[in-house]
Amino acid sequence: MNFVEVKFSPWDKIYLFNPKNFLLAPGDKVVAKTAFGSIEIGTVIRVRDLEEKELKKTIEAEGKIESIIRKVNLSDWEKWRKINQKRGEVMEFCQKLIKKHQLPMKLVDVRFSLDGSKLVYAFIAKGRVDFRELVKDLTHHFQKSVRLQQINVREEAKLIGAIGPCGRELCCRKFLKEPGNISLEKAQHQQIINWGPERLTGICGRLKCCLAFEDELYQELAKNMPPLGSKIKTNQGEGEVVDWHILKQTVEVRIDEDTIVEVPLKNKKLTK
Repeated sequence: MNFVEVKFSPWDKIYLFNPKNFLLAPGDKVVAKTAFGSIEIGTVIRVRDLEEKELKKTIEAEGKIESIIRKVNLSDWEKWRKINQKRGEVMEFCQKLIKKHQLPMKLVDVRFSLDGSKLVYAFIAKGRVDFRELVKDLTHHFQKSVRLQQINVREEAKLIGAIGPCGRELCCRKFLKEPGNISLEKAQHQQIINWGPERLTGICGRLKCCLAFEDELYQELAKNMPPLGSKIKTNQGEGEVVDWHILKQTVEVRIDEDTIVEVPLKNKKLTK
C-alpha cells in the first residue's frame, strides 16, 4: 500500500500519511491533519510502498496514520499568506519573553497551522531548557496551542541555507532529506582524518554531510586491501604494508629501512 512522507517545515521530522485517492509526488504541497490535531500545509518528501508487516510496525511505533485532506489550492495559499504576515510580530513577542525569563535559547523560526489553532516555535540551545513558563505566557497571549521544539545546528543551517565550501548550495537545503549518522569514522575510511576540523566541518560547525556520500564505496574498496602490517611480495622484494591508497587501489610497502615502494593490488602476493 502506498503512503507519503510529509514535512511541515525544514526543521521538523518527517510524518507518514495515507494519500487516500490523491496521486502525489515528491515536492507536492498538501493539506493534512497532524497527530496533534492541527491542520497544516506540508511538502511531500517521498512516496513509499509499505508491506503489511512494516505498516503494522509503523503504527505500533507512531500511532494512527492520518490521511491527506487535499492538495493545496489557491484558497489555502491566500489564507497561508495572510497568516504569515504576522510572523515578525509573533517572533518578536516570543523573543521579548525569552529575555524576560532569561532563558539560554536562540529563537530560530515559527510555524503557523493553516487552521490558526497552533504555533510551533523552533529554537536552539546547548542543553535542556525549562520553558514551561514561556509556553504559558505565549498560550495566554495568543490564545492558541503553543509548542516549542528544540532543533540542532544542522537543522538551523538547513532552514537558513547558504553556500558551502564547495561553492554549491548546502546539500541539507537543496536535496538531502536526513543527514544520518556522520562520524569521524567516515573521514577515517576516506583517509582524510588528518585534514583538520576546519576542512571537515561545514558552516553549521558539525562534520560535513557529504562525508557520507562515498562512504559505502570506500568501505567496499577497502575490502580488497591487505591488512596494515601484513607481509607481501613485490617485484622489489618482500616487505611490510605500511599505508593504503584506497581509490588508487595501491599499497605502500616498506622493503627495508630506506626503501618504500607503491604497489598496485593486482601485483601483490600475500605471504604467511
